Amino acid sequence: MKKIIVLLIAVGSWFPLWAGDDFCGIRNFAFQNGESISYTIFYSVVGMYVNAGSANFSVAEEKYNNKPVYHVIGTGSSNPSYDWIFKVRDRYETYFDTATLQPYKFIRNVDEGGYKTYENVTFNQQNNTAITTKGVFKVPNCIQDVLSSIYYARNIDFNRYKPGDKIPFDMFLDNEVYPLYIRYMGKEVVKTKYGRFRAIRFKPLLVKGTIFSGGEKMEVWVTDDANHIPVRIESPIVVGSVKVDMMQYRNVRYPMTSMMGLR
Repeated sequence: MKKIIVLLIAVGSWFPLWAGDDFCGIRNFAFQNGESISYTIFYSVVGMYVNAGSANFSVAEEKYNNKPVYHVIGTGSSNPSYDWIFKVRDRYETYFDTATLQPYKFIRNVDEGGYKTYENVTFNQQNNTAITTKGVFKVPNCIQDVLSSIYYARNIDFNRYKPGDKIPFDMFLDNEVYPLYIRYMGKEVVKTKYGRFRAIRFKPLLVKGTIFSGGEKMEVWVTDDANHIPVRIESPIVVGSVKVDMMQYRNVRYPMTSMMGLR
């Protein structure tokens, strides 16, 4: 049951984190104030997927140190029926500039089966540093956190790439910089629990850990329209496999023209 934990942060940490230097200064044309997207997390160990948890991501325009920012909150939780086995209540937050989409602050507050972790990161983009309770860390240009990178990436023009191309990114998490990449796989139709979508497909490079063996085994699909909303994630894990499906959206910036029909 502990294997579903990765699902509860997956919508944040598995999605396209494409913050390479080529894209510094990109502008936002994909999302807007008030957007809210919800996901259902499915887990399978013998071929049958069960509803194991849920996640939600919301966007609000606010002020941070008198600067206009997008405040994004991502939450994840196990279903109440599984709480007695392994209770999860996770909350992630990021504050990033509305003009440059570069993060100022990242907060992670998680409770997973009684294991609690709190992380508070302040980014200084001018000095290329990240300040945490563990010290001051040097970071590369255009560094992103787990959440800001999702929204930054939604503004990338995928028409610039051909199938097989690698798109690098840098992410700061747990006091470390991770130089990773995604491999663009092209466009196709994907069927989810919500409906059928024309989608952009890619494979992110995963860091080897207790759940994943590393490599390019995960697959992600985002809408092939101006919103670039993630609608499906699939991946094998150490025991079984997982799926994460978008199940509800509100106040998106554009019509969901990629949707071909409900389930």
